[in-house]
Amino acid sequence: MAVTQTANHNIEDYRLLTGLGLTTSQITPMLFILGLLLLLQMRPSIFRFFQRHLGHKSLSSASFSSRASLLSASSSGHNITTSHLNGSSSKMYSTSCETLSEDPSKDRAISDMLIDSFGRLHTYLRISLTERCNLRCHYCMPAEGVELTPSPQLLSQDEIVRLASLFVSSGVNKIRLTGGEPTIRKDIEELCLQLSNLKGLKTLAMTTNGLTLGKKLPKLKDSGLNLVNISLDTLVPAKFEFMTRRKGHERVMESIDAAVKLGYNPVKVNCVVMRGFNDDEICDFVELTRERPINVRFIEFMPFDGNVWNVKKLVPYAEMLDKVVEKFTGLQRIQDHPTETAKNFRIDGHQGSVSFITSMTEHFCAGCNRLRLLADGNFKVCLFGPSEVSLRDPIRLGEGDDKLREIIEAAVKRKKASHAGMFDIAKTPNRPMIHIGG
Repeated sequence: MAVTQTANHNIEDYRLLTGLGLTTSQITPMLFILGLLLLLQMRPSIFRFFQRHLGHKSLSSASFSSRASLLSASSSGHNITTSHLNGSSSKMYSTSCETLSEDPSKDRAISDMLIDSFGRLHTYLRISLTERCNLRCHYCMPAEGVELTPSPQLLSQDEIVRLASLFVSSGVNKIRLTGGEPTIRKDIEELCLQLSNLKGLKTLAMTTNGLTLGKKLPKLKDSGLNLVNISLDTLVPAKFEFMTRRKGHERVMESIDAAVKLGYNPVKVNCVVMRGFNDDEICDFVELTRERPINVRFIEFMPFDGNVWNVKKLVPYAEMLDKVVEKFTGLQRIQDHPTETAKNFRIDGHQGSVSFITSMTEHFCAGCNRLRLLADGNFKVCLFGPSEVSLRDPIRLGEGDDKLREIIEAAVKRKKASHAGMFDIAKTPNRPMIHIGG
């Protein structure tokens, strides 16, 4: 049965490839590779064999998430015009351009603790430093606010550093600090300094609303913060105040300017796109990338507890891309890393770039390498999954690192292949985004 399905897939692929104008000599090796990839998808254990015995630690099912991704990669040097946005070409460009990453085992040993049952290696830890925030964004927090965890139940600075050190020593090479709003922590500079000094950590990033970032960024950079994402959903001050229930648009713009002047490249700007609110500003945001090294990241509206998610508010990736292509010429797909969450594009004549995070319409679960540590010490392996396990409690009971590794590994091994889909997510109890961390 599997052989018949593979043959049928190859026939479909042949028709698609010939429809793209490729010759038989070009098609034959591609069909061979596609058939091999289909077999690999049916054998997750093969991935783990390569990871553990042949040194290809970064190999996972993410690298072979679809036949269309191979076509997209082979065409990634082509500019996208309006003519590409119909039929199979639209689907081809909407998939991820994936390549195998370098072997992280060259740097240090990778712990089985970070490899799930599908062969995915998790090297990216997001740490929420606080549940508090100085904004009240509609998609992040209910209008009535949220019940905050009492301070004694939150992780201390020492506990955060201890857990981060354990993850990094096991193979994590990127940490992102989130919240709430991470910059409101009084010890944020000292915390960044300690984390950035962890041996093996390559990237220390932060996602912030930018309200107080401008003043703190010089010292944060000196403390080792080397990547910044600033959340901004509108370029109109009045709409900003409506969305966040607070003033401060000018300060966020000043923080973006400060990050550019300090040499952050790119400065990432996160924009959650919602129909009827800011979908008319997509091209205005793209203009930010013309003269400065800004990466604007358009994010599909996602459901969380209390944010009154509705599919009618969702602006799909394909629709957002249409708007950009209609106004800007020379849009070109960038070759993405297998674990990349965004679909990335350059535009001719622009210093910066634009990206689309398509969690709802084209999820990227097959390449997920992210884990989450919440401010209260709970460990979460999927943003959209309700399952959590406490790491704070065993620490305070005096457990050693070996026990913590057991708890982490068990949670990672239980991680599912993908999230349940946007409609099921909307019905599944989960925490508000302010508790999980952006």
